[in-house]
Amino acid sequence: MIAASRPRWADIAGGVTTFVTMAYIVVVNPAILSAPGTGIPFAGAASATVLVACSMTLLMGAWAKLPFAVAPGMGLNALVAYTIILGDGVPWQTAFGIVFWAGVLFLVVSMTPLREQIATAIPAGLRLGVSAGIGLLLTVIGLRAAGLVAPNEATMIGPGAFDHRGVLLLAGLATALVLMRRNSPLAFLSAIGVVSGAAWVFGFAQPPDRLLSPPDFSSVFLQLDVVSALAPALWPSIAAVLFTDLFDSLATFIGVATAAGLTDKDGRPLHLRRGLIVDAWATMTSGLAGTSSGTAFVESLSGIRMGGRSGWASVVTAGCFLPCFFIAPLAGAIPEYATAAVLVLVGVAMFQSAAGITFSKIEEALPAFLTLILIPLTFSITQGLLWGFVSQPLAFAVSGRAREVSPALWALAVLAAGLLLLH
Repeated sequence: MIAASRPRWADIAGGVTTFVTMAYIVVVNPAILSAPGTGIPFAGAASATVLVACSMTLLMGAWAKLPFAVAPGMGLNALVAYTIILGDGVPWQTAFGIVFWAGVLFLVVSMTPLREQIATAIPAGLRLGVSAGIGLLLTVIGLRAAGLVAPNEATMIGPGAFDHRGVLLLAGLATALVLMRRNSPLAFLSAIGVVSGAAWVFGFAQPPDRLLSPPDFSSVFLQLDVVSALAPALWPSIAAVLFTDLFDSLATFIGVATAAGLTDKDGRPLHLRRGLIVDAWATMTSGLAGTSSGTAFVESLSGIRMGGRSGWASVVTAGCFLPCFFIAPLAGAIPEYATAAVLVLVGVAMFQSAAGITFSKIEEALPAFLTLILIPLTFSITQGLLWGFVSQPLAFAVSGRAREVSPALWALAVLAAGLLLLH
């Protein structure tokens, strides 16, 4: 637990700031998971989102002693909803079973030397390609919700109708951009609020008939199917959740800790092992609760910059999530396209990682590019990730750089090839 000390005012300010910057997930995550065709109830997904955010952020602060907030991650929710459930036709109960087993494997990896071996075996280009590809996928989802793109039999995807949804997308983007330029933590929430308010006022959507209700712990909580999730055909999905979650966690811990100076004398993030174990527990808990994988949020950096540098900041953030258990009617009345601006802006932020790919060397660029482009084209993070694993060592081998490929990466390539055959 946290050492016997009291939270400083800076920790309180930092914890509240972190909550405000990431509170959009309470609306956006259940909106993605309950997309038409998934069968997941919005209210259940919303309660599960808050449960994971509150409990795992508290664990991160009290046990790992880190000022990092945890919640179901962007990209990971798209993986579950659009790749596994809608793309592969997996029932949502089984999909949450997949999330649970990925959490079990993540916990094993986090508690053994496998963590370092996997982290060092996967080239930076592939990690960057996955992040950029997920950014493109989220952008496509947002643009489709706003009606700007639509399915097209001849070209797979084509222009949609420019109607009130497109106009409100522009309004949401303008609102967020103005506030982001002023470093306001309310940028994303304000964009959702402006679009939703306009939709209610002009009759494009129905406002909520009530603002509060008890949390829903009956529709998705503990409804996962852990047995069906172990079918061999679903092993690629388990691997995709595991690796995507692992990449996301490592990138967040390393990036935020480095930017905030929360590192040891060798430059390694403080309490990294404990932080990753909490992330693993967050993924397992997410499967049990009925949501996509929980992970540390990069928005935690905003709270750290406000002075929240101890585990108390996370305890404060966890407390801020408690009232969110009761706002499901309000969140459920928010139209799907109200979150489009947030999805586009998150996509922009994630796509920036493509700038780090070494395009001047084709053997490094090709695997990263295949990973990046296959994710949005196939609507499958799994496909992009597995093809990246297969193509990376092959590209190095035919380019005369086979000695630079570690045995662990060759093993991942063989595993990925096998999973592609099963998929």
